[in-house]
Formats: sequence, C-alpha cells, structure tokens
Amino acid sequence: MAMASALPLSGVKLATTSQAYMETKAANDTKALLSELSRQFYTLRCVSGTGSSIAIKVHDHSIPRRQQLIAMSLSGVKKRRMVREDTYMLSSGGSILHSPPPKPFSHKLPNCFDSRPLFMKMRNAGAVIHSHSKESYLVTQRNHHQGQIGSIKGISSNISVKAGARGLDNKNQWFPRCIVLDIEGTTTPISFVTDVLFSYARDNVEKHLILTYETGETQDDIKLLRSQVEEDLEKGVAGAVPIPPDNAGKEEVIAAVVANVEGMIKADRKITALKQLQGHIWRTGFSGNELEGVVFDDVPEALERWHASGIKMYIYSSGSRLAQRLIFGKTNYGDLRKYLSGFFDTAVGNKRETSSYVEISESVGVDSPSEILFITDVCQEAKAAKAAGLQVAISIRPGNGPLPDNHGFQTITSFSEI
Repeated sequence: MAMASALPLSGVKLATTSQAYMETKAANDTKALLSELSRQFYTLRCVSGTGSSIAIKVHDHSIPRRQQLIAMSLSGVKKRRMVREDTYMLSSGGSILHSPPPKPFSHKLPNCFDSRPLFMKMRNAGAVIHSHSKESYLVTQRNHHQGQIGSIKGISSNISVKAGARGLDNKNQWFPRCIVLDIEGTTTPISFVTDVLFSYARDNVEKHLILTYETGETQDDIKLLRSQVEEDLEKGVAGAVPIPPDNAGKEEVIAAVVANVEGMIKADRKITALKQLQGHIWRTGFSGNELEGVVFDDVPEALERWHASGIKMYIYSSGSRLAQRLIFGKTNYGDLRKYLSGFFDTAVGNKRETSSYVEISESVGVDSPSEILFITDVCQEAKAAKAAGLQVAISIRPGNGPLPDNHGFQTITSFSEI
C-alpha cells in the first residue's frame, strides 16, 4: 500500500490515499489499542491524569516504519476516560491529519504537542510514552543509571525527563505537578508590601477617587466597600465609618471611603473590598512607573527552572488578582508572568480556611491535592493547606515573623532548596 505525502492542515483537502489509510482496520485497531493502553497505564500510574500522552505508529508491513502514520492520545483529557475517538492522527512527518472532536474541557485545551516533539526525536520508535508520573521517572532513572534500559530489546535508552524536583530535604525524590506561592514573605519582602504598596494606596486613595469617581469601576469599588462597612458596623469593628449614599454628594462619600480605607490598611484587613480598590490604585502607580514589584533574588531562577521542568506555578494571595499580575508583570527582574499559570485571591476563600485550598486543588486539575506544593510564611495558612491534603513548606525570609515552636512543617530559606 502506498501512502501519499501528507498536506498541512489549512483547509487543504487531504490526499485520498492518506484519508483511506486512516480508515483501515490497522488504523482503527491502533486507536482502540491507544485508548485501552491509556486507561491501563493510568491504573498502573505510568501516566498521570491529563498531562501525559502516548503515541503509537500504525503498524503495516507494507510501509516502512519511518513512513507509517502516528496515532497519538490527547494531552488534556483524563486518561482513565480515553476512548478511541480521543486520538490524533499524524503523518510520518508530523503534520496533523485528523484532530479529535472538541470537548468542554475546564482547565486545559486538548493538544498533542507534549508528545509530538518526543516522538519525532525518536523517529524509528514504534511507540512513545510521555509521562509526568513520578513512578515512571524513578523507574527510568534507576534503570538508566544501571545500564538496563538500553539492554531491553526494542526500548530506546534515549530517556527524556520533563519534570522532576528534589525532595524538600534533598534526600527523598518528590515531584510536585503544581506549586502554589504566597507573595508577602515568600516571593517578596514583607517590607515592600507594607512600606511601599500599602503606603502608596493610603497616600493616593483620595486622589484616585476624585479622578475616577464617575467611572463604573470606582462606583463598583465604593458599592463593595459600603457593603463591607455596613457589615463591620453591625459587628462593631473599630474604625468603621458609615459611607453615605451616593445622593449625599461626591465629597462626603469620598471622605468616608478614605477614612475607612485608611483604617483597613492600618489594621491589615484581608478583605476583598479593600484589596480590589488597592489593586486599581496600584495599577496607576505601575503604569506611571511610580511602582515596581520586588522579588527575592532566588525567585526568578527558581521560577524559570520549575517552568522548564514542566511544573505549573500559581500565586495565591489576599491581594487581588489584578494586584498580583501587576507585581509580577513589572519586577526588579522584569516580567515574570510568563512562568505563572494563574492567580488566586480571596474570591476562592480566606487563606486560613481549608476550603480555600480544596477549591484551588479542584481548579488546577490535579488528580490529588498531594501533587501540589504550597509555600507560605504563615503557619495558619500552612495548617489549612495541609488539612486539604497539599504538601507544604514554610518560607523563612528576612523580616518575617517568628514561627511557633514545634510547628511541624518543613522550612526553607530559599527557593533553591526546592
């Protein structure tokens, strides 16, 4: 059977022989085998939930192996739920001939690009497994160092490992799929937040409100603050000042908002109403080059290293997501957002509540909360994350507060220890 050269997918009709080849019994059997192996390998923990992939060449004795089509599983679909239709078909040269039908994925769009480079690198291979599984990594490393992988017939000794990290104690191998980072006292000095960011917000809140009072954004900020203050007044929170209705006049409303914001900043309130307004004030400072984010010296190198290892990183801070993006988008080391997969704020819950970390675990798409490492400087946050099943390390940085005796958590003084 001859196979015509594959054409790139850009609305061009595929060669009929290639299309026919994809509908042969050999091709269909390969797709069925691929879905079955995905489910079985997931059960055996050789591949992980969504990030891994398997590729198999469509075996046909009449076609040289280097010219055979490639069937490849989706990256981005749960392997335990793989069906035959969840398969890409690629030409021997790597062009996509057929893509699976779209599905309503919540965390990650399906693709085949995690495995395709590996497969093309090992072009004479009959099959390739691209795995994020720590069990697979440990097996390949053990056998590779002992010279056993290359001695197994049909298995290449060209091992490519995408993800791996040292254990927190540098003795045991442990491989987080995700790392969730606190900001204040973890990636960034506490003094920058309290002395620079908080001071800027306090000193500029009145100016910001006067200049933007008529905008929908600021009106939403005032509405949220008014609701928070009403709740504070009911609870007898010190420093709460009633915010008059809009018809009381611009000056009176602004004066009351400023008084409440100053009190909230002084008390270091971790509430959405304050953090949302602060983020909008800081946006002006960052865009006008009045503010620049600060991170510890070891942070950029660690983010780059983890990112290159395939570990996804997220920020979880009481500051708004806007504020987080501002801080990491313009730092003393440049724009670090390219290493980050997402941002979480108090919209998912208070940082000292276990339910917040349960929500984060479900949002990042891991199979188990234990695949996440959370790094913070606050013991109460560490306890909440641990109760949700996350791995935890406490960051000890200059200026951080003391930790309670016998807290029981692993501590680090630099991200280089991870």
